[in-house]
Amino acid sequence: MAALCAEAPRVAGVLLGLAEEEAVRPTRCAPWDVAALAVHMVGALHQVALMLDDVAPERALVEAAGYYTPDGQMSAQTDEERVASAVEAAARRSDAGEMGRVCEGVWRELEPRLAKEPSDRVVLTRHGDAMLLTDFLVTRVVELALHGLDLADALGRDAGMSPEALDVVARLLFGNGDPGLPAMAAVRAATGRVLPGGAGPEALAGSGVRVLALGRRDGAGGGDAAGRRSAGSG
Repeated sequence: MAALCAEAPRVAGVLLGLAEEEAVRPTRCAPWDVAALAVHMVGALHQVALMLDDVAPERALVEAAGYYTPDGQMSAQTDEERVASAVEAAARRSDAGEMGRVCEGVWRELEPRLAKEPSDRVVLTRHGDAMLLTDFLVTRVVELALHGLDLADALGRDAGMSPEALDVVARLLFGNGDPGLPAMAAVRAATGRVLPGGAGPEALAGSGVRVLALGRRDGAGGGDAAGRRSAGSG
């Protein structure tokens, strides 16, 4: 919760400040531009509210890391439809800052709901995974934090990620181990977001990094593209 409380308002602030010229810039999550990526990010956060509206499963079967296993639950056709829907929604925006306002509204309603939920609350994801709400919130931090890097890189800004979110993502990837790199560099290396001159995945050899199925690779550098879970479905 601490990471989500830090990251959601930070992302909303970035999206609120977008100019139209920035909203149409390409991202590494092709075919999404900044506006379409923003639609996905806000939608990923909104999924929490939708799941809280449903009946809770009896018990959790999947942990946060297990959510990112390549188990083939989503077909290529469904994946493509989700990718296209974000593009279409972005094209209908009223202005560049619209998704920032939507993000603010989603978080304004969601934060107090989360504060009332018991620690053992179980939710059912759109992929059919029964998870503890706390584990699913880890995946929401991952969505906002990693795509926050994608936004920052597309916009030519310094990498944005709250310290709380960076800690959550690093612990998911490396546990209590030492990746041998600064946390941000290690996260970039482990998730295909290496900048020119930065350390690549080979620098993590022997670190015990957990490989997460974050989505299909694009064709221009191995970055996280609009894939099954990280960028395509949330």
